[in-house]
Amino acid sequence: MNQDYIKPNNWSILEEGFDAERVEASESLFSLGNGAMGQRANFEEYYSGDTFQGSYIAGVYYPDKTKVGWWKNGYPEYFAKVLNAPNWIGINVFINGEALDLATCKEIKDFRRELNMKEGWYERSFTAVMPNELVVAVKVTRFLSLKRNELGVINYEVEVKNGDATVIFEPYLDSGITNEDANWEEKFWETLEVKTDGERGFITAKTLKTEFHATSFMQSRLFKNGRGQSVEPTEVNFDEKIIFRYSTDVKKGEKVALHKFGGYVTDMNHKRPDLLNAASTVLDTSVSAGFEKLLQEQKEAWASVWEMADISIEGDVKAQQGIRFNIFQLNQTYLGEDARLNIGPKGFTGEKYGGSTYWDTEAYCIPFYMATKDQHVARNLLTYRYNHLDKAIENAKKLGFSNGAALYPMVTMNGEESHNEWEITFEEIHRNGAMVVAIKRYVDYTGDFSYIPEKGLEVMIAIARFWQQRANYSTKKDKFVILGVTGPNEYENNVNNNWYTNYIAKWCIDYCMASLEKVEKEYTSDHKRILDKTGLSDTEIGGWKEISEKMYFPYSEEYKVFMQQDSFLDKEIIPVSELSASQRPINQKWSWDRILRSCYIKQADVLQGFYFFEDHFSKEDLEKHFDFYEPLTVHESSLSPCVHSIQAAALGRMEQAYKFYLRTSRLDLDDYNNEVKEGCHITSMAGTWMSIVEGFGGMRVVDGKLSFNPRIPDGWESYSFKLNFRNQILKINVAPQKTSFTLEGNETLEILVKGNPVKVEPSVPVTV
Repeated sequence: MNQDYIKPNNWSILEEGFDAERVEASESLFSLGNGAMGQRANFEEYYSGDTFQGSYIAGVYYPDKTKVGWWKNGYPEYFAKVLNAPNWIGINVFINGEALDLATCKEIKDFRRELNMKEGWYERSFTAVMPNELVVAVKVTRFLSLKRNELGVINYEVEVKNGDATVIFEPYLDSGITNEDANWEEKFWETLEVKTDGERGFITAKTLKTEFHATSFMQSRLFKNGRGQSVEPTEVNFDEKIIFRYSTDVKKGEKVALHKFGGYVTDMNHKRPDLLNAASTVLDTSVSAGFEKLLQEQKEAWASVWEMADISIEGDVKAQQGIRFNIFQLNQTYLGEDARLNIGPKGFTGEKYGGSTYWDTEAYCIPFYMATKDQHVARNLLTYRYNHLDKAIENAKKLGFSNGAALYPMVTMNGEESHNEWEITFEEIHRNGAMVVAIKRYVDYTGDFSYIPEKGLEVMIAIARFWQQRANYSTKKDKFVILGVTGPNEYENNVNNNWYTNYIAKWCIDYCMASLEKVEKEYTSDHKRILDKTGLSDTEIGGWKEISEKMYFPYSEEYKVFMQQDSFLDKEIIPVSELSASQRPINQKWSWDRILRSCYIKQADVLQGFYFFEDHFSKEDLEKHFDFYEPLTVHESSLSPCVHSIQAAALGRMEQAYKFYLRTSRLDLDDYNNEVKEGCHITSMAGTWMSIVEGFGGMRVVDGKLSFNPRIPDGWESYSFKLNFRNQILKINVAPQKTSFTLEGNETLEILVKGNPVKVEPSVPVTV
């Protein structure tokens, strides 16, 4: 049974009624981020119930030592941890000496949370009967500033309903934190300095091993009935904690509020000796601006994001809420302004997966950022991988590869492999292919081929070298084979000739050779520089060509489909429809041994290849493979439903496409996989965007032109989205009987609609 407590709403995520059982799930769903930092929706006041405390700083990590046996040469030296950062949001609250704690209150009424996605703020309100019989009404508003990305702001408001009382607020900073996923409560931060200056508190700490330095800071102001109060706080300092205590007497019905300003400055952006001054500067400008002005700034900043990124759906509130939640979380995680950062699979919502960068970025995220921001953001994401090329070559070298062959990591923070499961680390090598797919998508969409001679070709050569060495010649088959791999479907490990892996390997080699020819003709100085740098020869390219021409692809004559891998049909083929609901999800109910021997597919595998290389296959091919593989797919990867939605739409199966869309867009909101308390699935959210734009909208790039084949699910009145295509903004509105296009730009744009050319003039809507 999926959860269903989130109330449908076009622009907000809403929860009504307090339930201790869902606190941790809501902490994930109501998370906040601004690209530079983020936090789960933990209560500010003390909570003695089950909670998953988490605040995170982009790019800050810890390399945890990997302990494995001697037989795993080449194993990563460490796996990266996303670190829970010093806590600045905490505010203990006491009413007549009694701590406010929702776990111990006698009654909690009118509990409500709202994550307002349109304006970028989170609010929680409730009325509670405390153990001392006082009735208090609380409203807390919080946001992380998009404009001032080192700053977060809280307005914590209390009203005592049934008498006069003394209210004490204790805003604090705490660097004595641990990770949820830590062993034996080990700590990853060392506190260096605890300092106060008037009503300001600062804690400077550094991460162990990686030595990132961060100063967390706070300053608070007290208000009564909206008026500022001059209350001198008392101060309590510990080795790793600063508490300021503000005490005030209130009469029945009076509202008292604490405005807390806090956040982080780090040595990623400031020199270490300047951290305290940098934190003071943030407080100088933000406290003088005040809560209301900062909130107005926040609303304007988010309005600017939505102006380009929004997808509007008329006639289906749950579908609308789902896509906006996905777009909102993507923008909270990454805004494209810092080329050192990337899109973590949990973003700022949890610690699982322990890394900032997966192949998800290249396979799923780049199209979203390219189309809703601009091409320099996508270029930053490609450059991130180019900057890690030396590390990728080093990763491959550890596994025995030579001559500049590169294996990009499955999980990384700094370019080094930091994944700690051998079947992924060593075998899920298909990730290399996604690096090249992303380059091609960028070039096709932007028309900017210059990235290839500047940076991309070096990456492609190193990857082609990897594929050449990873494939081996089978005399029995007279073909090149790739043995001992795991494909995108992680429910099959250590298989031979995974079709997707073999196909993307051949394609990478072909695309590299074609790019080399173009660069030789059109960018001669770059061509010479690259050949000199890489030592690439015609003989080596001849070896690539032979592998490409003789790559083996397993095929079933019986079913007339490519086999997922050599021995797939040795399994008992039983469709998912015959699986009892009590057995799902199988990754939580079955042993790994049982999963590996089953025919069940975690995520699109062969179909992932058909998605990337759609133009290589006929519609009949897609239909045949979709009908064979989808009934065997349990969709227990967040990356699976979006691909199936796009392909179902391409096949004209809109009911099925819509079902998959709803699953990908509400994966976390409805907790399909029963795991949202661990954090949200951020990278798959870009796939949700694709399921509307590429699936329902049928958007492709054909011969340098935008092409559309629009469809609309039953019951939708319309949907619309915008694309930034080569610095021209095109708005597409799809209704059941017509599609209209509006262009913001200076030049005419020629597009294709169902294969027919259509000219769109600036500011003159065209309806097809």
